[in-house]
Amino acid sequence: MLEHRIDQIFDVRYSYPVCFTRDAFAPANSVLADLLRPRERGRGPARVLSAIDAAIVAACPEYPQAIERYAQTHADALELARPAWIVRGGEAVKQELDEVGVFYDFAREHGLCRHSYVVAIGGGALLDAVGFAAATAHRGVRLIRLPSTVLGQNDAGVGVKNAVNWHGRKNFVGTFAPPFAVVNDFALLDSVPVADRRAGIAEAVKVALIRDAEFFGALHADRRALAALAPHAMEPMIVRCAQLHLAQIRHSGDPFERGSARPLDFGHWSAHKLEELSHHRLRHGEAVAIGIALDVVYSQRIGLLTRAQADLVLDTLRDIGFVLDDAALDMLDVAGALNDFREHLGGELCITLLESIGRGVEVNRIDVAVMRGCVDALRCAHREHVAAEFEAGTHAEIQVETHAEVER
Repeated sequence: MLEHRIDQIFDVRYSYPVCFTRDAFAPANSVLADLLRPRERGRGPARVLSAIDAAIVAACPEYPQAIERYAQTHADALELARPAWIVRGGEAVKQELDEVGVFYDFAREHGLCRHSYVVAIGGGALLDAVGFAAATAHRGVRLIRLPSTVLGQNDAGVGVKNAVNWHGRKNFVGTFAPPFAVVNDFALLDSVPVADRRAGIAEAVKVALIRDAEFFGALHADRRALAALAPHAMEPMIVRCAQLHLAQIRHSGDPFERGSARPLDFGHWSAHKLEELSHHRLRHGEAVAIGIALDVVYSQRIGLLTRAQADLVLDTLRDIGFVLDDAALDMLDVAGALNDFREHLGGELCITLLESIGRGVEVNRIDVAVMRGCVDALRCAHREHVAAEFEAGTHAEIQVETHAEVER
């Protein structure tokens, strides 16, 4: 028999700025210092631990020294707890809990507390791992993210999730913990390999397809410039993608994903599995591009999209430079991957498909046989596309040779 029951309800308000700048650690740039500067009278400068992706240091060896000079210039706002922590980048940083343990040791050794800051500078994997460590030390050390990749700046870096992999399962151990702030430094993108910069564009295509047809139209119009990674196309793309991502978190009514619907994971049920099957040879964005293509083909085959709409999406992805096929597709267990995705997200199976460009729709059932046919179709379409490009190139060479003969 129930004798007492108290229903406890309260709301927690989260607020964090996402800033766009260039050369964040140039002494004259006060964006980061302004974020760190104490708001309360009598408080000293913020204690800061900087964590830098090893790939950034390899491309810019002077980067740690730039942070030290910045701290000296803005000594009223911050003091460094220790020299920069150089962290291995890429998916390796998320394998198991190694870096998390290193961070705990630093926090204990250097007296970091819940009013200290971690400035994490790197790709999405580093932000995930360091972010998880920061969120769980002392139940939360303040985190400022400086994403160094396109994927990080337009998607992963502005979100509220942190996680590491465990026993081969992607993002199995993690938590929801919004950052204190995000600083998107466009200059950091210069240190990133071309393939990594291109991979991040997939997330912009994703959010445009489910939320903003006009944005997708702009991506399609700029697809050649995006393929060339031209700043005049890349930077507005990053800003708009971040805006849409933040709007989804802000207005969905489910920022910590307690329900079953995950529209921002459009194309991800297969992408996560393809990353695992390829042993992370496929970058996240490359796998997402394939996952988007697969779900677009499926949406067309079950009558949600027209063939013209599906072809427009696939052509846009290809023209940006994505290869919509991979040997890992031969190992894709559709039913198993869908179940793993359902288990990871919780609740009932909920997959986002497209009912038109700019509008996603949630479904709770996927016809496995039809989806397997879509995998086969995608692989076949890629071979036909490559053959057509080869034939067109050969034809062009013949035309050039013929023209040369006529001139002679």
